[in-house]
Amino acid sequence: MAQADIKLLKQLRNETSASIADCRMALEESNNDYEKAKEWLKKRGLERAEKKSDRETSQGLVESYVHNGRVGVLLEILCETDFVARTDDFKKLAHEIAMQVSAMNPENIDVLLKQEYIRDSSQTIEQLIKTTIGKLGENIQVKRFSRIALGE
Repeated sequence: MAQADIKLLKQLRNETSASIADCRMALEESNNDYEKAKEWLKKRGLERAEKKSDRETSQGLVESYVHNGRVGVLLEILCETDFVARTDDFKKLAHEIAMQVSAMNPENIDVLLKQEYIRDSSQTIEQLIKTTIGKLGENIQVKRFSRIALGE
């Protein structure tokens, strides 16, 4: 294993928000191959998310999104602590999912989770949530949503 390149370590940390220890390990495991290190971090985040899936979520927030005054969404998304609920990463996730509901009009949560993410078709909403779980270290669940469209 090669020692982690400090410039790559900083770049990886800034791009992924993963811990310094995880970034260092990813770079060492991938012999300082930046793309392989990103994949390693993604895989590790998904593994962590699976381990947290049965933990209770009793905190969170309600996100509202209105698109051009014609479509409105209310989304309830939960996490384990109010500390995480107030983070920018969690708020961004809630906003992105509300936008997804507005654009794609899923029938229910199961359908929503299986949909391709509108900003990145290489991942589903479920993968987006698991990536955020890996980053924040807490279980996250979409509890419910409601979508209202003008004239429907």
